[in-house]
Amino acid sequence: MKRLVLLLALGLCACGPKAPQLAEPTRACPGPAPSGEVALKGGTFVLGALPEHDDEGPPRTVTVGPFSIDRTEVTNAQFAAFVRATGYVTLAERRPDPALYPGVPASQLKPSSLVFVGAAGLGSGDPSLWWRVVDGASWKHPEGPGSDLAGREHHPVVQVAFEDAMAYARWRGRDLPTEAEWEFAARAGQDGKRYEWGDERPDPKAPRANTWQGVFPAVDTADDGYKARTAPVGCYPPSAYGLSDMTGNVWEWTSDWLQDGRPEGDPARSRIVKGGSFLCADNFCLRYRPSARQPGPPDTGTSHVGFRTVKRG
Repeated sequence: MKRLVLLLALGLCACGPKAPQLAEPTRACPGPAPSGEVALKGGTFVLGALPEHDDEGPPRTVTVGPFSIDRTEVTNAQFAAFVRATGYVTLAERRPDPALYPGVPASQLKPSSLVFVGAAGLGSGDPSLWWRVVDGASWKHPEGPGSDLAGREHHPVVQVAFEDAMAYARWRGRDLPTEAEWEFAARAGQDGKRYEWGDERPDPKAPRANTWQGVFPAVDTADDGYKARTAPVGCYPPSAYGLSDMTGNVWEWTSDWLQDGRPEGDPARSRIVKGGSFLCADNFCLRYRPSARQPGPPDTGTSHVGFRTVKRG
């Protein structure tokens, strides 16, 4: 979907230049997560699950070939190295082409992205109050012009559209994972289990991932140490495959289209994102399970979607 049309259609309020204030973390990370990748032999497994959301099922048996996958989500530092080397400009930083938006005043065609503002919607059941379209929000300014990446070098890069993630992957000679590759990696050999670690529910007192603790959106107890924000990659125990943050922190782009009946070329088609984010809670999202998926409008950056890359063979 055309980026500006999507933002306007959501009916979100425009926001001034002041960035939301982020709560300071209350949990220390053990240190930067190991970089590099994990080589997986591939195999046959059950993709999806008996649906807790309609789009998760039915379960089907699929086979993936061998591939390697990044140990962590791509970080701000890694994406910054890509930008320095190539001069790449992300979609959120480009002024929209007026020819694509006939009838829209030029003054409204500004680089912008979606930012979760939390406090503006506390206690509200209206999602339009949880998010704002922020002029100038980008990967360098995740919450808008008043924010920066100081101290967040090892956090996952966000505000990246699908084409931005793909451009980074191609620069590294890699690709974005298919949904099957992503889910195979996330399950870490726990085929048929509800979570990447098994069937036991998350314990907020011993957090395994950066998710929302409490009742979304009214109460975030931040038992995992991060209140409505990203955490540095690798803060939580890695999976049995040695992968970090396959659960929570940020949603991750995959290369697959969501099969929702829309024809090829329809601007409203979405890619599949996987893994859930720091906003996923049992009472609302419950999508931090390997089988869960969500539509990701490919031309839109948000403050809770990032990615990791793969290489096949």
